[in-house]
Amino acid sequence: MRVDLFDFELPEERIALRPAEPRDAGRLLVVRPGGVPPLEDRRVRDLPGLLRPGDALVFNDTRVIPARLAALRTRPGAAGLRAEVMLHLREAPDRWRAFARPGKRLAVGDVLRFGDHREGAPCELGGLAAQLVAKGEGGEIVLRFDLSGPVLDERIAALGTLPLPPYIAGKRPADARDATDYQTVYAREPGAVAAPTAGLHFSEDLLAVLDAAGLSRHTVTLHVGAGTFLPVKADDTADHRMHAEIGHLDADTAEALNAVRARGGRIVAVGTTALRLLESAADAEGRLRPFSGPTEIFITPGVPVRAVDALMTNFHLPRSTLFMLVSAFSGLETMRTAYAHAIRTGYRFYSYGDSSLLFPADPR
Repeated sequence: MRVDLFDFELPEERIALRPAEPRDAGRLLVVRPGGVPPLEDRRVRDLPGLLRPGDALVFNDTRVIPARLAALRTRPGAAGLRAEVMLHLREAPDRWRAFARPGKRLAVGDVLRFGDHREGAPCELGGLAAQLVAKGEGGEIVLRFDLSGPVLDERIAALGTLPLPPYIAGKRPADARDATDYQTVYAREPGAVAAPTAGLHFSEDLLAVLDAAGLSRHTVTLHVGAGTFLPVKADDTADHRMHAEIGHLDADTAEALNAVRARGGRIVAVGTTALRLLESAADAEGRLRPFSGPTEIFITPGVPVRAVDALMTNFHLPRSTLFMLVSAFSGLETMRTAYAHAIRTGYRFYSYGDSSLLFPADPR
């Protein structure tokens, strides 16, 4: 499909720079294609009453790591070059795929030093070094670090900063509030470089109300990569390449969710990341199987969604893969109408913005 079909005018002031307080106070636009009414303005804390006892919510329990690192390039016979690295996919205990700026000035074989930039400084003094072992397109590089496994994780946590999305980071630096705000209350598995933002709306109080309402809670893991922020540069969706993200769905959770549907309950994905992981694990009939590994699934109109019956998700940017996904789920014209309503009535967009509860264009 033509990418310009997913374009719309988004006033800059609609992009939220801080979340609602408390977490569950955000607005929630309920979208029921063909329903009466098709759009309903609610609050996130209304969610328990919008679902049915026996429905299952699926949360992504990934935890955001401080994946933005300041680096100094060292190369024999060349002056040091300051660079910024954004980790986005772990390939081995000592190896990460990353985006670098300025990527064009880096070359295979370069050594990047993080933290203590003194030449030859040992890691025990607080520094970290990596060799650039491969280059891709768009500033993507592969780094092999001089540390590995949990020791490397600890050093990255000490030296890195929280990777706020570019449309927020361009307006203000990350601060102490973001360390809490940009993490779900149920985050458990470290590895994401972006938050599963629909989950940011859930407070401990709201989770307790969901439990009391007879809704079951389940977790999957999809480590969100920095590729989620990359613009779609192709003119046609068929020419866009998704970056891989690592996900995991265990056998017990898969069977529990299959049992929910067998009893007549609905599977409600909290966030596009949870939906993408479930769809990666689903067979042609929508039955879930255990899944562990990378997924590059790209859901656009015409790609069926088989494993999910409702989707809670924030509002996404124009021409983004995420707006394409919600258009596949609820219908392009439905979502264009819903977004026009959201913009007109003051909903806040993207990571720290308001949310929506979407039902499918073709009820399962």
